[in-house]
Amino acid sequence: MDRLQTMAVFVGVAEEGGFSPAARRLNLSPPSVTRAVSELETRLGARLLHRTTRSVRLTEAGQRYLADCRRILAEVEEADSHAAGLHAEPRGLVAVSASVLFGRMVVTPILLDLLERHPAISVSATFVDRVVHMMDEGIDVAVRIAELPDSTLSAIRVGTVRRVLCAAPAYLARHGRPRRPADLANHRTIAFTTMTPGADWTFDTDGRIHRFTPGARFHVNNADAVIAAAAAGHGIARVLSYMIAAHLRDGTLELVLEDAEPPAVPVHVLHKEPGETSARIRAVVDFLVERLRADPALPA
Repeated sequence: MDRLQTMAVFVGVAEEGGFSPAARRLNLSPPSVTRAVSELETRLGARLLHRTTRSVRLTEAGQRYLADCRRILAEVEEADSHAAGLHAEPRGLVAVSASVLFGRMVVTPILLDLLERHPAISVSATFVDRVVHMMDEGIDVAVRIAELPDSTLSAIRVGTVRRVLCAAPAYLARHGRPRRPADLANHRTIAFTTMTPGADWTFDTDGRIHRFTPGARFHVNNADAVIAAAAAGHGIARVLSYMIAAHLRDGTLELVLEDAEPPAVPVHVLHKEPGETSARIRAVVDFLVERLRADPALPA
């Protein structure tokens, strides 16, 4: 095999998690796939995969090499498309990242519609609750909910989300509705540790920032669990507004202390291609921007 074919085999093994499934995907024999990866490791002088009888895992070197291989193969495919005069037709694999719940609730439906519109595009979606290093991890496009530091990435703002407090109507009927942040000291609270790694909740009253340290007895890193606990009447929780849009509509949750919310958090679509953007990346970015800006849960 030539070098590009060997890279494609390695990417197939890494993405499929094994030699046999990669062989089926690539229409090759399992021994030829195994041999190609072994020859690649010998040529590089580095182990790319940890092999056991049950699994195949990337080494640290393998993770870095996988990102480079994906980028190189995508650039080769793009070059072929340009030479064939196909730049107007987006085609190829695009790796997309978002946070777990936002990815499930908001991004996934958009990507599925994208695949219907662009049949020559494939998408590899990674949803994780951490900041993804796009260059190192081979991510082409990311949807990020955060203030962005200066970087070389291209960023398009598509809306905002609010950091809101919510509780079940039954809880508020039993314990009363807090009128100011200090009233929270008399309430049960639920701590969403992924959203607020520090202990404090911040509030903005008349332009002044106030901090409150909730004495929560339930600490959890999963948004679904936080929302379920709040909807079941176990206390007041702080979440992002898009997470509970449906609960607010059906009345299972109500907002609390809206007048004291801190500033909204921007939502951006990011991509890593400087200068002229390839057709496949531009198609995904444009589609995400259009749909996210039209989402009423993400006001400008």
